[in-house]
Amino acid sequence: MLISNGKQKLTSFTKNYKEAVIEITSGVWFVFGVGHSNAIFIEGATSILLIDTLDSLERGKKLANIIRNHTEKKVKTILYTHGHPDHRGGAGAFSESVSEIIAFEPKMAELEKTAFLKDIQTLRGARQFGYALDDNEAISQGIGIREGVVYGEQRAFVSPTTCYQQDKVIREIDGIQLELVRLVGESEDQMMIWLPQKEVLCCGDNYFGCFPNLYAIRGGQYRNLATWINSIDFMLSYPAKYLLAGHTALIQGKEKIHEVLTNYKNAMDYVLNETLKGMNEGKNAEQLASEIHLPAEYADLPYLGEYYGCVEWTVREIYAAYLGWFDGNPTNLHPLSPEQKASKTVKLMGGKENVFAAAQTALKDRDYQWCLELCDLLIQIDIDKTILEVKATALEKIAEYETSANGRHYYIACAKELRNKISKEFPDNDVVL
Repeated sequence: MLISNGKQKLTSFTKNYKEAVIEITSGVWFVFGVGHSNAIFIEGATSILLIDTLDSLERGKKLANIIRNHTEKKVKTILYTHGHPDHRGGAGAFSESVSEIIAFEPKMAELEKTAFLKDIQTLRGARQFGYALDDNEAISQGIGIREGVVYGEQRAFVSPTTCYQQDKVIREIDGIQLELVRLVGESEDQMMIWLPQKEVLCCGDNYFGCFPNLYAIRGGQYRNLATWINSIDFMLSYPAKYLLAGHTALIQGKEKIHEVLTNYKNAMDYVLNETLKGMNEGKNAEQLASEIHLPAEYADLPYLGEYYGCVEWTVREIYAAYLGWFDGNPTNLHPLSPEQKASKTVKLMGGKENVFAAAQTALKDRDYQWCLELCDLLIQIDIDKTILEVKATALEKIAEYETSANGRHYYIACAKELRNKISKEFPDNDVVL
């Protein structure tokens, strides 16, 4: 979301991630702010059950030390709430003692031949998470402190030894009763863990302390919003006294948990219903993305700020998932190529000089989105150093308005890429803005 004090809002939100190790109830510890994600460890009769392992080997070792400071028992069992690397990157720190690693198979398999997209998804993922940015540029990763990989740390993945295909599993491990449920949401393999003896519900990434990433700008398969809403409804059916999520702080008290999860679910349901309603009225994705916003009853809640996901991106993703790329306008069945459209548009606007002057004026007037769109018209016709410099500057400026850490990273990372391109391809020309 672009607002005048976007950077300040994101910076303020990031201050929530202070390191803490809390015994929330007898034998259950919550590790918060040590890694990009959280971890939970549970004391069994003779061993420790560990839920998630943080995001790097180095942080996994720190987690192992934390566990040793509270008990002499070894980690024998690991449960992955899901397969994202920030939740299992520290698993190698426990290889010598662990005997079982439990996970769920994805409910829906990844699209075949997705591997062909490895390069572009890696590039876009690095931009989204700000891997090439310093701490001042990146601030945070929205839902937690920055991943250890940005500081040169290594991931140490260990594959699950037990991977369930059914939706629900009841087990007792070392005296601890566990109900494991596959609840699709942030991912297709998301695991909810209910500890009935402790009244503790571990929900992985199906709840964040901010608006969720219902669409990841790095690209990926549709995260079925209706299914995610149903998953939250299912979580609400449990009498949890403690809610432990994969990235946000502890939520305590049955009434508070019910209130938070209900608002979270209702906000997602509002975006889905309003988007589908507008689609049915014949509106296109861009119209809806500009019109649909969270009502104040949700937008003003501290746990629904757009610091990670974004309502605007979600609306576009819902449109594409339900109706595909075609917006119903026959003009768009066989549009001009981007180059043809840019050439004709720039000519109609009086030529490249006029458009470039307008882009410079927009930059000075802080009309950064318009500046970027004008630059893109010119870049389609001819890649010129001065245009690239103006675009890079506009990207840096608009990043200061972005509340989403992902969006902020993407703007700044692309600006840095443009400046690198300028220095390599146009080394001898000065730029005057």
